[in-house]
Amino acid sequence: MKDNLPEHYIKLYHGYGHKQDLLLYGHVLQGKPPARKKFTNNRLKNMVRLIRLFFIRPIAHVPLVLKWNDQEIQGRSEFDGFLKFEWASASSVAAGWHEVSVHSGVAGREVSGRGGLFVPHITQYGFISDIDDTIMISYSATIVRRLKELFSFNPLRRKLFQGVSEHYRLLSLSHTNADAPNPFFYVSSSEWNLYDYLQDVFRNGKLPEGAFLLSQAKQWFQLFKTGRTKHQGKLLRVMRILDCFPNQKFILLGDNTQSDPVIYHEIARKLPERIMAVYIRNVYAPKEAETRQLLENLERDTGVRTCFFRESSEAIDHSRSIGLISIADAEPVEGASPPAAG
Repeated sequence: MKDNLPEHYIKLYHGYGHKQDLLLYGHVLQGKPPARKKFTNNRLKNMVRLIRLFFIRPIAHVPLVLKWNDQEIQGRSEFDGFLKFEWASASSVAAGWHEVSVHSGVAGREVSGRGGLFVPHITQYGFISDIDDTIMISYSATIVRRLKELFSFNPLRRKLFQGVSEHYRLLSLSHTNADAPNPFFYVSSSEWNLYDYLQDVFRNGKLPEGAFLLSQAKQWFQLFKTGRTKHQGKLLRVMRILDCFPNQKFILLGDNTQSDPVIYHEIARKLPERIMAVYIRNVYAPKEAETRQLLENLERDTGVRTCFFRESSEAIDHSRSIGLISIADAEPVEGASPPAAG
């Protein structure tokens, strides 16, 4: 390995997969890992803390080794410091969360990062959800309002849509139980810079644990482009999940501020046998008529069930009406949290 690497750290994100197809993502960044700080209600401090997340210095082409049980897989960071490992496990992999590590450096100066890998239980359904304006109030249609919402509040004060946590909790138990919850994948236009921030929001909001698939990390001078990603990028990430779990039917959840309706429409028309239902939250009036027509056409042409809703209570009622929610009064999902990334 290189012996002239600058001081750096490896930031790993939660991976996912099954025995024959495991994936893990992360970054190699220059400097020292930032210390976890206490939350504050001071808006200026929150703004400074969030801006610092975009002052990153990626390191390209760093040789890496992933250690998984008795296996060692070689890899290398990409031009923007991003790392991606895809491999098959030599031994069986139980459902649940597993710790995984990635290493760089030379003998005596090894740098390591630790993260978690999510292997879903074999259940009937899987769920793919957007985050901004689907789960979390973000005003994504207007960049200034989005930035104001992002930089004004710490993760414990970010507002979720009323009832969304209950809806997702019930979906996690659809036709299964708390010992084997349905898997959730959170696919968002938000950048990897916000990974820890979003985890704090989700845990505080008691949303189901799952794997995050976010967008390419940005630098500070790209802040006014935050939350914007190309249609094709999000489409490919969703399709990658469907390919990885061919035996499950999926439910897609999003909103109409950006491209979710078009992306989900494209996927459901191509693979109607894989998609049980599409849920779109109506938060952007200029696209209301267009979205409604798109979903009506999809349901008519493919038989895929659709729900265009404002309030989560409407989505819950729809899920009950199509038999997706079968345990209305189930206890909250319990289980081990994934290992902390480092």
